[in-house]
Amino acid sequence: MNFNIFKTKQKTPHDIVKHVKDAIHKLDGQDKRKAKKDVAQIFNNLLRRQIGSRWPTVEHICGREDILFNLLRGYEQPEVALNCGLILRECIRHEALAKIILYSGKFYQFFEYVEMSTFDIASDAFASFKEILTRHKQMVADFLELNYDDFFEHYRRLLQSENYVTKRQSLKLLGEILLDRTNFTVMTRYISNADNLKLMMNLLRDRSRNIQFEAFHVFKVFVANPHKTRPIVDILIKNQEKLIHFLGNFHNDRQDDEQFNDEKAFLIKQIQELQPIQD
Repeated sequence: MNFNIFKTKQKTPHDIVKHVKDAIHKLDGQDKRKAKKDVAQIFNNLLRRQIGSRWPTVEHICGREDILFNLLRGYEQPEVALNCGLILRECIRHEALAKIILYSGKFYQFFEYVEMSTFDIASDAFASFKEILTRHKQMVADFLELNYDDFFEHYRRLLQSENYVTKRQSLKLLGEILLDRTNFTVMTRYISNADNLKLMMNLLRDRSRNIQFEAFHVFKVFVANPHKTRPIVDILIKNQEKLIHFLGNFHNDRQDDEQFNDEKAFLIKQIQELQPIQD
């Protein structure tokens, strides 16, 4: 296939980016998969091109947001989904491009893509989802504070997903987000909510041991919080004896995991010492 980007006539950044982006959708031939991967690599090399303190391709895409949204929609096209995902993550490495996606309503399409029936596509979408929520910490913290209700309403559905991989990955990512010091305000709000605590207590009893373990790492943040709200304390006291017994027998086969056992002992002690909050 003739890409029309290597002719003698000089091309603008707009022309080059457009040709490479379109080529992913049009490639054919015997080695179609390799060719698409090569085109994705060309696009990523353009993104990394720097002149002094400027990033020409990044600047161009900032003015053509449709390029980003077309890449995101690539997850809806199985034949190019993984190639678009590769380019999308390279774009997300640049804060200006990540911010465009994050603050657009189209960001919430990720919550559908990570649950797609094709495992490879769903996994790739989750990799991009995680990248945009962890790469630029302060920007993400600001976004989560501003869009807390909408974001966590969507996120709760992932934690309740029937898909094992989605549920486990989402739990693990939630733990990372809450334990990141940049997200302290978001973490404080999340662990003050009684419904969130109830959800984690239910996930502690999930039939999957891996999901139980990931839920433990979120549950411990509720218990370790020295400034628990009354609804949180009330739930923990109401279930005090059950929780102490449950944690005492929780994953006891992890004898070699010193940190886990120390944390579990700490939580048991915290729950044992809980007292009702007086009016």
